[in-house]
Order: sequence, then C-alpha cells, then structure tokens
Amino acid sequence: MIEISSTANPRIKEIKGLVNRKEREARGKAFIEGLRIAIEAIDEQVEIDTLVYCDALLTSLPGRDALIRFLAREPEKILSVSENVFRAISGKDGPQGLAAVIQQRWYNLEDLHYQPGEVILALNEPADPGNLGTILRTADSAGVHSVILLDHTTDPYDPTAIRASMGAIFNLKLVKSPWADFFQWKHTGGIHLIGAAGGEGFDYHFAEYPTPMVLLMGSEREGLSDEQKTACDQLVSIPMVGRSDSLNLAMATGIILYEIINHWRDSK
Repeated sequence: MIEISSTANPRIKEIKGLVNRKEREARGKAFIEGLRIAIEAIDEQVEIDTLVYCDALLTSLPGRDALIRFLAREPEKILSVSENVFRAISGKDGPQGLAAVIQQRWYNLEDLHYQPGEVILALNEPADPGNLGTILRTADSAGVHSVILLDHTTDPYDPTAIRASMGAIFNLKLVKSPWADFFQWKHTGGIHLIGAAGGEGFDYHFAEYPTPMVLLMGSEREGLSDEQKTACDQLVSIPMVGRSDSLNLAMATGIILYEIINHWRDSK
C-alpha cells in the first residue's frame, strides 16, 4: 500500500475541504477522527468512504485491530498517510492515527415510526455544534431513536458536534425539516407535542407525558417562537430557584428527557 506523504495530494485536499459545511452538504460526507469514534463507525457498519490511518501514530492495539477488520472487509477504501499529512488533516492536538470520511445519513419525517414508550426529540434551530453533539449523546443514552432538526439548525456533522456526540450520531435517525412540514406531520399523525418554555406552562416534574409524543426544545438564544408555543399541546418549564434564570440547552434537554423516562417507568 502506497503511503501519501504530500499535503498537496488531491485526495488530501478533498478531505481537508470537509471542514467547511457547504462542502460537507454538497458532497453528503463528513470527516470523523479519533480512536473511539472511528472504531465505532467501523463496528456499527457506518458507510465509510475512506478510512485514513497513519502507521506512525496508530499505536493503539484496539485501533490496529479495527483497521485489520476493516481491511479484511473493504481494503480498497483504506488510505495510508504519513505523520505530516495526518497532522495536517487532524483537528486534534494529539492525533491518534485513525480517521475516516463517512457518508452522511439522513431520514425523512415519513421514515419515523413511533415506538411505544419512546420520545421523539425535536430541536428548534440549535446554533452551537458542541451543544447539539451533547444533546445527541444524551438523547441516545435516554433511549431516543429519532431527532428532528428544525429550520436553520447547526450541522450535526460538524467535527465539534460529532466529537461531542461520542458516536451517538451513528445510532440516531436524523431528520431535517421546515417547521411547517413538521407541524403538518405532527398534526396528521395525532402526535402529542410538548414544548419546553422557560417560566411557562407546567412544572416539568408535575406534567403529564402521554404517548405518542414529541419533545420540542427551543434554540439557545430565542427559545420557542409564539407560533411554536401555540402549536404545542402542552408547555413545560424547569423552575429556576437560584439567581440564574436559564439552563444550557443540552442540560435542560437531558433533565426533561430523563423526567419523561421516570414518569413512564413509575406508571408501569
């Protein structure tokens, strides 16, 4: 296998281009890096376009084992690069020698089939990729299978979002949807919509959480619009008892998701 040693190589330039959202969206691809997430992508049968490795940096035994597994499966997709090249495409201070270009995976609203005892999570224009990645990780931990991203959301395939998701992005059905289409889908399907709005509606601990339901969380700065609040069948809020008047979006989402789980578990 020939090792690429020049950062001017066309394939390396293509990989580096994936740092830009427009390039990712145009090509439908994303760049992932790091032992844990690369190994998970290999083991979860994520559609990998190119597996990039650097022999000098890949000292981890689990990483080398994953490379061997992928080599046996799809040898034509492996790209060997020098340490200089790997560091050039890496976004980490201490690169571990294993990365991949993957195909983005998206679903439509019509692909979502509600399962009893499951929350579908909808996010209204989250702006921070680190927040979004943390939410995806939390949602996956809470048993959420589907996340709907409304209107002008940040990119879940942003490198920061992918890192923060800790691989959870591979386990979720992600949907991009305009608000109008989402509301029509909710209305047609008879799905209960619960929105989180600071200081409005029921205390989240005492609210009822019927099924099927979607939990709608607002953006970091604007929350939910008046139109969105009106569209909700119920609003809930987390009481603020200290001097702070709001919570980080990822934190608030996790609190409410696990409250829903506890309600359903206690009702059985």
